[in-house]
Formats: sequence, C-alpha cells, structure tokens
Amino acid sequence: MNISTSKIIKDWVPSNSKVIDFGCGDGSLLNDLINEKNACGYGVEIDLKKIQECVVKGLSVIQKDIDEGIQDFESSNFDVAIMASSIQCLRNPHIALRRMLRLSKQCIVTLPNLGFWKCRLHLASGKMPVTPNLPSSWYETKNLHLCTIKDFEKLCEDEGFAINKRLFLNDNGAKGLLSSLSPNLFASEGIYLLAKK
Repeated sequence: MNISTSKIIKDWVPSNSKVIDFGCGDGSLLNDLINEKNACGYGVEIDLKKIQECVVKGLSVIQKDIDEGIQDFESSNFDVAIMASSIQCLRNPHIALRRMLRLSKQCIVTLPNLGFWKCRLHLASGKMPVTPNLPSSWYETKNLHLCTIKDFEKLCEDEGFAINKRLFLNDNGAKGLLSSLSPNLFASEGIYLLAKK
C-alpha cells in the first residue's frame, strides 16, 4: 500500500474507533491507527510470515482466510472495517462486503482499477497488465476478481451499499485532476468508504 492510500485511510478512521483490518499484511496500517488515532484494532491475515511481523509489532492478529473468516465475528462489533488491496483476491467479494457491513458501521475498501488507461494499453497489446497497483505477472498473482471503478460502483449499487466517500489516485499515488474527472480511465486506484443504506 502506498503512503497516500495509507494516509487517506487514516484520515477516514475516527479517533478512538474499534477497527478490524482484513488482509492486514505486516500490520503497518493497523499499527499506525493504534498509535496515531488511539484505535483499538485487530487484524486478520492468512500469511504466516506477515502474522509474525504483526506479532513482533505487538498487534492482535488472527490467522484466517477472509472469504471464510469474516463470519466468525459478532455483528456490529466494530466502528470501521478495512480491506485495503485485498478485495480482488477474494472468491466472493460481494459476500465479504456484506459481512463487513454486518460487523461494522462502515468499511473502507481500496482496489486497483483494471479500467486504468495503462491497464487498457497492456490488454490492447495482448498482455495482462503489470502496474504499481497490479505488480505481479498473471501467473504469480493472487487476484481472482479484477474490476474497474464502474464495475465496483455497480456492485455497490446492486448490493445496496451507500458510498459515503470516494477518492481516486493516479499511478503516482496522487489525487490528480484527470483521475477525479474520469476515474474509470485515469485512476489507478479507488478508495471507498461504504455503509449500509
């Protein structure tokens, strides 16, 4: 996760929140939220090496597969659920989002945009895209469900999720004019704050 994305997520999480971070990786974001926002936080991660990094940081982390692990938590137990750069790796992203919004009042989701112009160029040349937000070759990636900004917003509409905030970043991790005006074409990444309607 780039610095801009991390900062935006931290800005969107209210101080003193109870937070759960699905796909928390090495726990850097969760650690920042605890130290900078006085959050009470928990992480969910499947990778044992990353879990060990979380433990070294003193974080509470559970080893679970997100597709199956979300249902193990009590409803409405968290203020904010976070899934940064993980939704495209899930077997059932729509079900995961439903469960996240059952667990928390709101959720923050970040995703790479397959509609980004550089991705389109790769596809037009007959190759799967490799970009800063999609850094792995097609045969090494964990991504199962890549989507565009329009696809994700249609999913939110179909599922009845309210999009309370949205921000779009270019491939430099900046909020550019073009990525704001035409995010499906010019945004490399989308960041969303969702809630139930």
